[in-house]
Amino acid sequence: MKTELLYLSYVTILTGVLWIPYILDRVLTCGLLAAVGYPDNSKPQSKWAVRLMKAHSNAVENLVVFATLILLANAMNISNPVIANASMLYFAARVVHAVCYTLGIPWVRTLAFLTGVVAQAMVAVQLLSH
Repeated sequence: MKTELLYLSYVTILTGVLWIPYILDRVLTCGLLAAVGYPDNSKPQSKWAVRLMKAHSNAVENLVVFATLILLANAMNISNPVIANASMLYFAARVVHAVCYTLGIPWVRTLAFLTGVVAQAMVAVQLLSH
């Protein structure tokens, strides 16, 4: 498997499991019935869980862009060290972003987000140059 497809798989799996901790927090803070229902006045979730929910939303939004770029590169049969390194960088940036967002570390979170954007741009430049 190409490196960029492997790291697309990793990013997709990460994005696919980010919801689990905040749902578990919802069950622990609100109870199972409230967590699966729509109570009018449920207890607020833990602050870290609210931040993780936002990190998950951000990951989903950015996965659309990253996956499209990597799948286009694959369809165009463009695979090179720049794309491979960009995909590894993107994955690392998303891990750091999720952790820092959840822990409430703003500057590192922002740098991680921007690193992910740069990684996407690296892939886009490779696509546009062919």
